[in-house]
Amino acid sequence: MKISLSMAACVALVLAAVPAGAQGPDGEFVEAVGNVVPVPLPPGGPSPRMADGHVDLSGAWFPGPTGKANAWSVVPNERVVEDPIPFQPWAQERRDSMSRVEIELNGNANVQCLPPGTPGMFTENPYLPMIVMKPDLFVHLIENNNRWRLVRIGVPHKVAEELEPLYNGDMIGYWEEDTFIIDSISIKEETWIRDGWFHSDELHVIERLRRPSYNYLEYQFTIEDPQVLTEPWTSAWRTYSLANEDPTENFCERNENVEQFRRLLEIQDSQTP
Repeated sequence: MKISLSMAACVALVLAAVPAGAQGPDGEFVEAVGNVVPVPLPPGGPSPRMADGHVDLSGAWFPGPTGKANAWSVVPNERVVEDPIPFQPWAQERRDSMSRVEIELNGNANVQCLPPGTPGMFTENPYLPMIVMKPDLFVHLIENNNRWRLVRIGVPHKVAEELEPLYNGDMIGYWEEDTFIIDSISIKEETWIRDGWFHSDELHVIERLRRPSYNYLEYQFTIEDPQVLTEPWTSAWRTYSLANEDPTENFCERNENVEQFRRLLEIQDSQTP
């Protein structure tokens, strides 16, 4: 499952700056178009459990309810309703001043073949993720450049003098009843959370995962960043469904996107009064 942007697609970003898809009669752009009606998976029975009694989150998971990619669906992607991000005024001004090309070039890790980081392993990942769960270990794999992260369960964060900025941060895992928590600090400032959302070195990410039934996984994250936000922000729950396939080998090679976006940025700047 390999994704690449052509030059024509990049030009469309500059000229239109709208989501890819078709335009409905009311002028609203629809992100998913095609000829397949998606059929949601049934619940599939109760969620499995590990030997220690906790829910087993293991499996490969597609976004959405069908257990497969929905690129050819005739049903538009359902809009996720979330609270506005409480940026501080200076951060909101900086975010609003970014063009689509600047966001793609500077904030999309996939364009520059960089690790997406935390929570980018979920929020900036268009590829199939896989989870391998053990009583003392959470393993998260994605096709994107064969990236992975390991989260130890039941251990504390490193002491301050041992911390160093990392793409995924210093991660620890623990359970709150049937919800698995990943608590991450010391995350590199080079990573972006999503859609031009930058952060400071005080970023604290809390991710939550739960498996309400055999075929479904749910994900939510909270962002704490007192240098950029006025208060913590929590996402809506996102639904994933069990896939009958494994992640495939995918490496970022012969990538033309960076140079294409730089050329587009030069065009954009030359057109700015």
